Amino acid sequence: MNSPSDTHLQVRDLIIQRGGVNVLKIDALDLPRGLVTVIIGPNGSGKSTLLAALQLVLHPSRGTLTLDGQPMDADPVKTRRRMSAAFQEPLLLSMSVQANVELPLRLRGVDRQARRESAEHWLERFGITELARRHARQLSGGEAQRVSLARAFASQPEVLLLDEPFAGVDAPTREGLIEDFAEIVSEARPTTVLVTHDRDEALRLGDYAVLLIGGRVRQTAAPADIFERPADRAVAEFVGMENVWEGRRSESGVYRAGGVRLASTARSIALGAPALLCVRPERITLTHTTDSAGNEFRAVVRAIRPRGPVVRAELTSSRLELTADVPVTVWHDLGLTIGDEAIARIAPADLHVIEVSD
Repeated sequence: MNSPSDTHLQVRDLIIQRGGVNVLKIDALDLPRGLVTVIIGPNGSGKSTLLAALQLVLHPSRGTLTLDGQPMDADPVKTRRRMSAAFQEPLLLSMSVQANVELPLRLRGVDRQARRESAEHWLERFGITELARRHARQLSGGEAQRVSLARAFASQPEVLLLDEPFAGVDAPTREGLIEDFAEIVSEARPTTVLVTHDRDEALRLGDYAVLLIGGRVRQTAAPADIFERPADRAVAEFVGMENVWEGRRSESGVYRAGGVRLASTARSIALGAPALLCVRPERITLTHTTDSAGNEFRAVVRAIRPRGPVVRAELTSSRLELTADVPVTVWHDLGLTIGDEAIARIAPADLHVIEVSD
């Protein structure tokens, strides 16, 4: 696994149990300073559990958590004062917006004038200055989440812990909130740990990604690397790599799967070695003509499923089953129906190879 060069948070030999069962087991994990680390994985994979452990609200059965090399639980109050958090549910107190944003500073003993100036600054940065005197109970979901984030930034934390803060608002509100957050976090540069289930959010905001499955770290890398080059079958299935075929290397850079010959520019494995050949559905092109470029083979359409801006086509070629996502306009131009034959094309650079043991 890749590790960041400048580690701020470090996890070692961590085990968290519920009812005597391990729900999170992390041997080693380093989180980079001043970057956004996204924690991704299926439901129940341990994402929120990891965040709660970093907040010191869950006590591990075993293991150590360090901040700048010092145990986080040695002085929990001091550690928490270096951190802020925001959640899917804003958790605002029954007071004005201004008072909510000032709260973490008041708890730290900051004087009234400094609290007010800081709150005003962060309300302005999140575009909600006009809400300062409004009661928290009178806010919309998007407004409440902006207040929650302004409060999290008000204490200028070294570490910002976020648990799906954009998930509970409507799409247009979410888009604006993410855009503003991305700009603010790039300026403030706290070490940010963001739990998300959303692929686009992870790709847009994340500098570094940790993928959890079954309470274990399965891959760490830049978000795009995980989505394009998964480490194993479980990761490939989670990130939407719909096409995962068993094959073997037959010659340099060439593999055979289901009777189809496929070339890849990926690192070559041993001759005859088994492999998983992976390609995202949007990276498969369907056409009626050949151009002798890349991997081309004939396939028969067996199912058509409209999916908003794309049409998902399921096809069969020899013993190979494949799924392609085709833009609606392109699909209409192709004029394909069930039972028709098309030419499937995959660029060698888009064919990811995972070496597996016999």
